[in-house]
Amino acid sequence: MKRNNNKILKYFSLTVFALVIFSASSVFAQQKEKTLYERLGGYDALAAVTDDFAARLATDKKLGKYFVGLSDDSMKKLRQHVIDFLCLATGGPCAYTGRDMKLVHTGLEITKEEWDISVKHLIATLDKFKVPEKEKNEVLAAIGGLEKDIVESKK
Repeated sequence: MKRNNNKILKYFSLTVFALVIFSASSVFAQQKEKTLYERLGGYDALAAVTDDFAARLATDKKLGKYFVGLSDDSMKKLRQHVIDFLCLATGGPCAYTGRDMKLVHTGLEITKEEWDISVKHLIATLDKFKVPEKEKNEVLAAIGGLEKDIVESKK
């Protein structure tokens, strides 16, 4: 009987050990699976980034012209579209209901120089909020693909 108890104890110990290892690996897997949206801080963080970034664009000497004449309501709508777009692009739960980037920017004749200025403003905003390098690069990669749809003029 003692022998059976030892076997049972041994199997029980191995089972508990296996469960502990499995649970620990599940926790690590869940930590690894966080979306960029979650790592950036979620919706409120994206809203704060959007507000800072938009203010930089609107007050820039070369880019401010794209914001002239927008009503408060239009600015709020634009802000919401940017937040929703960033949310979706970073793996968040938002739905982007705006028009596609090419359609929205066609006719504005945004230049490569202006694109580069806006990217510098985005980097400055991400730096202001102390976004880690890895996440900053992921945001820039997610946004970088939009250049072909936004830049019209090579001037």
